Amino acid sequence: MSERVPVLRIGQVLLVSIQTDLDDQAVMLLQDDLAAKVVETGAHGVVIDITAVEIVDSFVGRMLSTIASISRMLDAETVVVGMRPAVAITLVELGLSLGGVTTALTLDKGLRALERSRARSLPGVAGESDADGGYGSGGGSGRDAAESDDGVADPDQILR
Repeated sequence: MSERVPVLRIGQVLLVSIQTDLDDQAVMLLQDDLAAKVVETGAHGVVIDITAVEIVDSFVGRMLSTIASISRMLDAETVVVGMRPAVAITLVELGLSLGGVTTALTLDKGLRALERSRARSLPGVAGESDADGGYGSGGGSGRDAAESDDGVADPDQILR
């Protein structure tokens, strides 16, 4: 029997910290639980921390993309954080690009990516800086290297 992955709420963000390699059943349960939690809480962001995940297969890779799509349909952006190099290499070798999924190297960067995304979606607050001054500092355009010319973060680019 598969264990359920806990979904924690931090403000308007849901945090999913996957601490073990997932079997197919656990991923399906996570998809259902997370979708229900997004609706229940009205969260605007989801962070999936896969720091502890050492192995992914094509099913788990596709499900990460599917979970992000479902969350987006429910008005919540998803960021996958903590991807190990071996996992990234495996996903690329499997031909999975995780299209539409924003990735970040750390939880902190993932949360900042969600803040930027949320700020852009709210009228009148785009371009505000975050707590550490990393966004919009220096009087520049307020964009960082992960953003494209239209001001939207590239979902396939790992934030540095």
